[in-house]
Amino acid sequence: MSWDKEIDELHHRGTLAEAMGGADKVARQHEFGKLTIRERVDAIVDPGSFHEVGKLAGVGQYDNDGNLVSFTPSNYIFGTAEIDGRAVMISGDDFTVRGGSADASIGAKRMQAEGLALELGLPHIRLVDGMGGGGSVKTIETAGRTYIPQIAGWDTIVGHLGVAPSVSLALGSVAGIGAARVTTSHYSVIVKDTAQMMIAGPALVDWASLGMLARKN
Repeated sequence: MSWDKEIDELHHRGTLAEAMGGADKVARQHEFGKLTIRERVDAIVDPGSFHEVGKLAGVGQYDNDGNLVSFTPSNYIFGTAEIDGRAVMISGDDFTVRGGSADASIGAKRMQAEGLALELGLPHIRLVDGMGGGGSVKTIETAGRTYIPQIAGWDTIVGHLGVAPSVSLALGSVAGIGAARVTTSHYSVIVKDTAQMMIAGPALVDWASLGMLARKN
């Protein structure tokens, strides 16, 4: 019995995951002077040291015969790596898939990244380039509720602060949960000109402002 077919399928899915949001979305990321998440990881870690976890997590579309037609990967990647020979956990948002929104990722990946960093006692490097989630309209439409104020796994993030260094880089439009992840670190950096941090996005601010005006009138 040969597993060649199954192994080829895994390699195919891995190739689709590396395409991220597609050529047009990658080009748009570059147009705004930003690297993709995979380019960022490659630029930071020691060459060949990144061991990705959960690369195949995502949403697939199949034909009537069960063949994979298209694949949208999770917009969050993580894994172990080395920086200057020191083991670290590194994670980051993929802005090319729904703007890096937290509610468009596979939530278990974020929790596993934080949990492994805590369990292994590794420094965690977060490359944050995504909007919030939980309070978004999309989440409420699909889940029928918001998961705010309880944020699953946040106790793990806080617990890690007492175990190993935590560094966050704000590399694009960072709002909501993304902004919280940046601030809940020992050391945070925000990139000049190409990055912004906010509690919520412009659409929510506009909605809230209109609501306040309506109440005043």
